[in-house]
Amino acid sequence: MPMGEDPLRPESLPRHVAIIMDGNGRWAERRGLSRVEGHRAGKEAVTQVVKAAGELGIEVLTLYAFSIENWNRPQSEVTELMRLAERFLEEELPEVMEQDIQVRAIGRLDRLPPNVRARVEHAVEKTRDNASLKLVFALSYGGRAEIVDAARRILRDAEMGRVDAEALDEKTFASYLYDPELPDPDLMIRTGGEERVSNFLLWQIAYSEIYVADVMWPDFGAESLRAAIVDYQGRERRFGLTSAQVSGGPTGSKGS
Repeated sequence: MPMGEDPLRPESLPRHVAIIMDGNGRWAERRGLSRVEGHRAGKEAVTQVVKAAGELGIEVLTLYAFSIENWNRPQSEVTELMRLAERFLEEELPEVMEQDIQVRAIGRLDRLPPNVRARVEHAVEKTRDNASLKLVFALSYGGRAEIVDAARRILRDAEMGRVDAEALDEKTFASYLYDPELPDPDLMIRTGGEERVSNFLLWQIAYSEIYVADVMWPDFGAESLRAAIVDYQGRERRFGLTSAQVSGGPTGSKGS
């Protein structure tokens, strides 16, 4: 590659990037700060990454903001996380509108405090017609819960004769997920160095490329996002096929 040439190829960006924003607490503890300070620093990272994703031309960015399991954390931490979510949606909404970003939310949103849920619903409605980046917040979200909720809706529709159980396939099942209009993630990023998916988009990440960043979420910014995408662009996505099939070479060639 010639010196100074940008390794990122705009013509082969992932359509959908999903991020597990991990490491706020550890980032704070290593600095002798409270976990709350880590979450506040993480909020600033969200702002930077959303802006970078929009500038790069990413179509969908899904952020794992608060999991169902997070409700089990100390009440003081949960309260602060809810306050930060509400504040972000309030303070960043003008910038979101200016950047033509559409806000969406997935999860068991009925569990959110009324003020937070109202703020989420307002942001979703206010940005409904925006046509640039789709910014999806996973709030009170769990991958297993999403699948269970989809199964419940399918069972109810089957009882009413709207679904034929024998004809149920993956496409029909996916239409009952929280936001079936979204494409599956091409790239899932996890910060903080841990190598697990933590109950995030379990149905949707079946063929996602996974990138683990060693940096904690508060230190993850525009350059970190670019590095993850460059790594993604260097991979061969086979979706169960062989390398030869993907490249159009002889079917007898080796591949796995």
